[in-house]
Amino acid sequence: MRKPFIAGNWKMNKTLSEAEILVTELKEELAGITEVEIAICPPAVNLTRVYDLIKESNIKLGAQNMYWEEKGAFTGELSGAMLKEAGVSYVIIGHSERREYFAETDEGVNRKVRAAFNYGLTPIVCVGETLKEREEGKTNDKVRGQVKAALAGLDTGQVAELVIAYEPIWAIGTGRSATAGDANQVIGYIRDLVREDFGAAADKMRIQYGGSVKPDNIEELMAEEEIDGALVGGASLKANSFAEIVRGAMK
Repeated sequence: MRKPFIAGNWKMNKTLSEAEILVTELKEELAGITEVEIAICPPAVNLTRVYDLIKESNIKLGAQNMYWEEKGAFTGELSGAMLKEAGVSYVIIGHSERREYFAETDEGVNRKVRAAFNYGLTPIVCVGETLKEREEGKTNDKVRGQVKAALAGLDTGQVAELVIAYEPIWAIGTGRSATAGDANQVIGYIRDLVREDFGAAADKMRIQYGGSVKPDNIEELMAEEEIDGALVGGASLKANSFAEIVRGAMK
């Protein structure tokens, strides 16, 4: 039985003072919940303060990105060692916004995934298709390429531990969401892809859905057999809506 996992991606939102308020509210709203694993991924500048606030709670800390090198002349980047010391447990890798706006490649995603494991961080690997690719029937081809590339060189233990987030790009921040059935179908396909190369690790690995996840659609999504949780964007910026999503995942 895979434990449901809800992670909130704050993206480039919340100043330090705003983050402190949100985290304080989240701790109250989510106190005592053990049936669902919970993580929040604030901007990097807020990581250490957020960790101080949640370290004795049931909420884990995630980062939104990392670089694959240990250290060096890479202005603006953060290493796995830095994130680990800041209290980070999870790191989002290959989000479509990173791929689109910052030219991240499948090869770079793989290097980051392998580096994350080197520092004891659990990757949340994002994959997904554009609206054009979906309309042209290329969804499976797109996610197949992304998944195979991201997992190259990993062992079965690592694959069993990592998280994949299927995020159709056309549903991110648009208010549109894939139907629960459509999301389940693609996530099932992703699990079959992983099974081809890593066997039973595919049944242990958790796969989230992301893309306009809200309190009013989380129960329908979680009712599907293959969906293990959600990577939540906008709805993670308000304590009550994120808490409703977590509670919905419990049902």
